[in-house]
Amino acid sequence: MATTYQLNIQGIFDGLSPREKLYSHHLAQAAWHGSRIVLRQTSPESEGIFDFILELHKACKGDWSKLANDDGVGREDVESFLDYAGQFLAHLGNYYADGNRKVVPHVSADAIRKMASISPATTSLLDKIIDPLLAATPKCLGFPGPGTQSTYYPGPEAITKNEITAIAEIMEKNEIEPENTRLSKRVEGGSPVFHILRASAQMSAVSTELPRGDHALTVRVAPGDHAAELSRVCAALQEAAKYASNRTQVKALNEYIESFTTGSTEAYRRSQKTWVTDLSPRVESIFGFVEPYRDPHGVRAEWEGIVSISDPDETRKLAGLVNDSAKVISLLPWASMENDGKGPFEASLFQAPDFTIVHGESPFPNNPFPLHRRPQVSLQQAVSTSPTARNLTWTALACCASVVWDGVNLPNYSDIRETCGLKNILFWNRMGIRVESLPPSRHVHPSEAEPLKSHSQVINFVTTSIHELIGHGSGKLLSETAPNVYNFDKDHPPTNPLTGQAVESWYKLGQTWTGVFGKLATTVEECRANLISYYLADEEQVLRLFGLEDEISIPDFIYYVYLTIGTKGIDALASFNAEDQSWGDQHARGAFAILRHLLEDTDGTITVDYSEGNLHVRVDRSKILSHGKPSLGRLLLRLHIWRCTADIKTCREFYEPLSAVDGLFEAWRQVAVTAWSSKSSSLVQSEPGSKIVQPNTIIEEDGQVVLKLYEARDEGIIQSFIDRDI
Repeated sequence: MATTYQLNIQGIFDGLSPREKLYSHHLAQAAWHGSRIVLRQTSPESEGIFDFILELHKACKGDWSKLANDDGVGREDVESFLDYAGQFLAHLGNYYADGNRKVVPHVSADAIRKMASISPATTSLLDKIIDPLLAATPKCLGFPGPGTQSTYYPGPEAITKNEITAIAEIMEKNEIEPENTRLSKRVEGGSPVFHILRASAQMSAVSTELPRGDHALTVRVAPGDHAAELSRVCAALQEAAKYASNRTQVKALNEYIESFTTGSTEAYRRSQKTWVTDLSPRVESIFGFVEPYRDPHGVRAEWEGIVSISDPDETRKLAGLVNDSAKVISLLPWASMENDGKGPFEASLFQAPDFTIVHGESPFPNNPFPLHRRPQVSLQQAVSTSPTARNLTWTALACCASVVWDGVNLPNYSDIRETCGLKNILFWNRMGIRVESLPPSRHVHPSEAEPLKSHSQVINFVTTSIHELIGHGSGKLLSETAPNVYNFDKDHPPTNPLTGQAVESWYKLGQTWTGVFGKLATTVEECRANLISYYLADEEQVLRLFGLEDEISIPDFIYYVYLTIGTKGIDALASFNAEDQSWGDQHARGAFAILRHLLEDTDGTITVDYSEGNLHVRVDRSKILSHGKPSLGRLLLRLHIWRCTADIKTCREFYEPLSAVDGLFEAWRQVAVTAWSSKSSSLVQSEPGSKIVQPNTIIEEDGQVVLKLYEARDEGIIQSFIDRDI
């Protein structure tokens, strides 16, 4: 059974003013009102399973032991289904966020039917979903096919990859952004008709037909997807605006409302420009169709609603990294003398993000490298170094998504990031759960397992901070920003360090990173950000910013970073679907690509012992700086330059073979899958620490907002969703 963890925020929530508590309450309501959107984006049956779990909880009045009886339902059956229910709700669907694999309860159909017989309502709900609930297929999310499915492409008619690509070209020509859409294929009058389902509270009985263009396809835009949920989201955001701390927050919320009401992506872009200028708010929020990780085509985004509370004390500890971020950029492989030492593939002024740690109890009580060793720099001092700096640290209050992130770096629009800035947010209480839940790795020699685990807390903190701030915060996409207007000197373009010649490609007018790179965009960017965090892991001036100054301990830290690279690469193989040769998780794909590159490019810096069904990663300490780091730099330079210059062709030719799971790696994959499997729970385990019970806020009769916490058990997760009235 997977362990349940509580998202702790009590202490920091109690420090809010009454007005801030009301603001956070209504924002959290808005976030959770989007739950059914995530369910709907996951699988056709997820909403029905959600309703069944909650109705079963109501029918037994929260006492699940009542469902065990002498008529074929044992206590283990009930406990197994509870474990499934907790994981399902924590991920908002029956496909895990990491790996996108299907979750099936380890309970017989007969036992579930007998549990459901407790009421007519539960019996009726089960009848609608029992077949897909228990079916082992489709095993993964992906392009619609025999073993995969995606509800970003719903409907009775199967849509092909070529059709999806053709519609994408039509949408680009008609300036329709894909983030808040789904695509449905139907047959009308004997011919295929493609409906672009645009998310909006406003509905219309009439759809707009687009010009046929070169593809001669009938394409219509239909508003009103997720209308009921977005109406509730907007109503809650309107209430939140009454308690905002400043006009910037009100403006951002109103632009959210406009976007979610009409489906306008232009209004959403305006909201992001406004949101990023709300400097260091006490209560932070993120709303919208944000990350495209689960769309197999890589452009349609999952709903996210996140509310968090800043922790100025913890944020202050990272002010040094924020303050020196431009200097840190100059350590990267593409940096050159021009542009203040950053080179032409970085913005002239590095936009140090609004970096916030959102935090409750410290996740690093035994940190061998305490941050307070470093001279304290106030957040105000750090932010004042750049008029566009945005940086803090947060504690998550509500996270409505298929995964509770360790951190985020937003907005995702490169032009807004370059002109308005960005925000970098670490969710401290989520990071604490990750550290607490991390088991000793099975993929190192037993003598290395505990030392690696003991170093994992600081490695996770340092690499995540660099990943989000420097990794996602770096890079300049060479672009045509307006007709015949470029963000670089087109007549004297910069030299491509990979070829020694002037760059020959860039983003044409209207093109975006995700539009050009498609399904490769997310994995290449996550791989690049990870590489930056690993590449900088031995830089003394960077490590000092985190309080790592012990000459004896630092070599061990660097060694275990490289061991972590190896174990993460092995673990990543569990998310690869061998049947259709696809990756279920793009972060994992990047992790494996890094490992494979080091295995093939470092003369034995990292090796993997494979015998008797075991995989043990080994690192040669003597080669880390002489072979390991230069190899990381070579891979990092390639990905960065291809990304900056829109060179998808060269990138694809290199990255797809690098991330292929073939030959010996397929045998390794089978070992990795076995390590993740569980006979006692579901067909595939979730990532350790991903089953999280989140709190709710409640307005009492006297108008005061209180925080309601739930027990760290499956029943607590279920009750938390009952109380949300979704």
